[in-house]
Amino acid sequence: MTDAAGPSPPGDRAPGEGGAQPGAVIGYLVGLALAAGLSAASFLLPGTHLVYAPALPVALVVMAIAQMGVHLVFFLHITTGPDNTNNLLALAYGVLIVFLVMAGSLWIMANLNHAMPPMTSIMTMQR
Repeated sequence: MTDAAGPSPPGDRAPGEGGAQPGAVIGYLVGLALAAGLSAASFLLPGTHLVYAPALPVALVVMAIAQMGVHLVFFLHITTGPDNTNNLLALAYGVLIVFLVMAGSLWIMANLNHAMPPMTSIMTMQR
């Protein structure tokens, strides 16, 4: 296939263009099995005694991070290959933006209490 920029490299195809690559379906099925297994485990784990109860939130966070890794690798095809540099940069930029929004929101909520007048003065204003 050619376009205004010239011919595409042999392995550079848009999804659904030119048929499926060998092994692509198997990769998706492995990703689906891992994602479904992690999802089921995160729902079933709190009902069992496999994990010490105070450590349960940590176990759930670890499974959530593993779930994100499965989605990035098997479904979004984010890898460390030389042809995926732009994908990794876009992912890093997205993570940075999410972190900044979360940190800013937490900072605003933490400092909001200091800007509020005391409850007694709020109650006298309403009368």
